[in-house]
Amino acid sequence: MGERVRVRKDRDERREQILVCARELFSERPYEEVSNTEIAAVAGVSRGLLNHYFGTKRELYLAVVERMLHIPPVPVPAYEPGASVRERVTESITGWLELLERNAGTWLVALDMAAGTAGDDELARLVDAAREGAVDHITEVVGLSRLAAEHPEVRSALRGFSGMAEAATREWLRHGRLTRPQVHLLLEDTIMHLIEETVPRMTAEA
Repeated sequence: MGERVRVRKDRDERREQILVCARELFSERPYEEVSNTEIAAVAGVSRGLLNHYFGTKRELYLAVVERMLHIPPVPVPAYEPGASVRERVTESITGWLELLERNAGTWLVALDMAAGTAGDDELARLVDAAREGAVDHITEVVGLSRLAAEHPEVRSALRGFSGMAEAATREWLRHGRLTRPQVHLLLEDTIMHLIEETVPRMTAEA
């Protein structure tokens, strides 16, 4: 039994090593300039083993993009008696920005990849799934999961907020035109205005 567990762990470790090396190479150079042979060499595995795990370079690339777009989410703050929605929002945004700051390079490359989905249906689906997951997280933090399920316009509004959050973090991490405290203020005030003012008006009209 112990040997089987060890074999599985070795396979998982090799697959993870391939993904890490592929991510680094795709982050440094355009897709067309990176080959599976180079990735295998950098990862220290055979070309055959790489193909066994991922098949084509295209399949490996999609696996890398999916991994990069799904930076582990910040846990939803536990419900504390007396805690306000703003306090939960503050805690969640603080954790998210800390996570992005630690993974700035990966996040920026993921945003670049997400921006290049025109005409690529598979890549577009990966990006869309990642953004839907972000909206799920937001609705849980602010307590709007049920309302968003009943009112598609609420979910669409939160998709818009998610896109703004992506743009704001790019301004901070890539261009330096916003500071982290400014990004936090922008996101916190915007989401609070959405849930306190905009969403009630939208659902009332609906």
